[in-house]
Amino acid sequence: MLKPLFVSLLTCSVALPAMGATLDANQARARDIFSHLIAFKTEIGQGQVPVMANYLADQFRAAGFPDSDIHIIPHGETAAMVVRYRGTGKGGKPIALMAHMDVVTAKPEDWQRDPFKLIEENGYFYGRGTEDIKSGVTVLAANFIQLKKAGFVPTRDLIIVYTGDEETSQDTMDDLVKNHRDLVDAEFALNTDAGGGELGEDGKPLVFGLQTAEKAYADFELTTRNPGGHSSLPRADNAIYELADALKKVQGYAFPVMWNDTTIASFKALGATTQGKVGQAMRDFAKDPHDAAAAAVLAAEPSEVGKTRTTCVATMLRGGHADNALPQSATANINCRVFPGVAIETVRKTLQDQVGPKVEVTLIGHAVASDASPLRPDVVDAVTKAVHTIRPGVTVTPVQESGATDGIYFRAAGIPTYGVNGMFMKNSDSFAHGLNERVPVKSFYDDVAYWHALLTLLAGPGSAK
Repeated sequence: MLKPLFVSLLTCSVALPAMGATLDANQARARDIFSHLIAFKTEIGQGQVPVMANYLADQFRAAGFPDSDIHIIPHGETAAMVVRYRGTGKGGKPIALMAHMDVVTAKPEDWQRDPFKLIEENGYFYGRGTEDIKSGVTVLAANFIQLKKAGFVPTRDLIIVYTGDEETSQDTMDDLVKNHRDLVDAEFALNTDAGGGELGEDGKPLVFGLQTAEKAYADFELTTRNPGGHSSLPRADNAIYELADALKKVQGYAFPVMWNDTTIASFKALGATTQGKVGQAMRDFAKDPHDAAAAAVLAAEPSEVGKTRTTCVATMLRGGHADNALPQSATANINCRVFPGVAIETVRKTLQDQVGPKVEVTLIGHAVASDASPLRPDVVDAVTKAVHTIRPGVTVTPVQESGATDGIYFRAAGIPTYGVNGMFMKNSDSFAHGLNERVPVKSFYDDVAYWHALLTLLAGPGSAK
């Protein structure tokens, strides 16, 4: 399967093992790495991310990667990791490949199986991080190792970028971009933590989403203040009531409809297979994004509203200091998902305009906004061909996600980023961040083969400029 690797992957669909069949060398290696990675408790507060990074470093060294190309960058209790696969440079600037090593906390007592042990059962791999996103960490590592052992020399450098706190502060990615740009600088980046394929409930592939844009995450505090006093002497102004009035104004405000090349292409493709009024609205919006009626239908659908505008919603409240005292302050958290290309300060000012001057509107922490990545023909073409090696003929469409990943930091730094996770899953099988997280066994091995095809398409023979 390794030689001639480039030709074999591009000229036929990849044959994957039937249930119980013997794995080939790369599949077996990937499964072994996957099993080790799931066992590391890389939750916040455990200090296990650097331990996992050192395990991975050992695997890369054993495959022939020199220490000078393996970097572990400590960051408090966590760490980032960068591995460079040296190429000839004839294909252009490097390509960055992204995944994160940390996972959301899992409480073993709530799970049906040990969340930190890879368990294969009924056609699924179970364990915390199987979907989000130690599978991505695994497939990148396994393919680097296989390609290195096969003597593959890419036409450009390939750079794995593993971050250590994507599920929390995202400080490791922020640090890499700001302070270690020389290690991660690339022409573009491919992100395992976004995009991916959708299976119908019958197991048939429906569509593959190539993520080219994501919304920025921003939290704002709305605060009202008052002198307060004794509750037996109520006054006309009251911090809690004033905050409630402000929240109703936020609830009643709709940010303006927006779109980009990705949203138009996505609605055009998805509208062709989506039934009912939502499908019609997708088709109408794709034809004319000024169609207010189509935008209204999409805005009424929770799964679609975030694709056409910035959204802000109240998520937490606190106020007052005693049962028998008038409140001296009241505060609400407003969580916003900001449309690509919109400045965070623009959103803050819009909220301030809605609630009026008596309410303080402040940004909590820091937020990073970015533009959508351009639809690069070379990336779209390579992803489409790679997808078709595992799922022949499936439609590949650009998508914008309402959530956020580390990719937004690369986009903000001027590195176009594309979410191209090769996993195909049913919506009903997605338990990322939840109990009994799992991925289909077949989809995991598909993902290994898909990334092998994608890397050789973009940095193999014939890819040089």
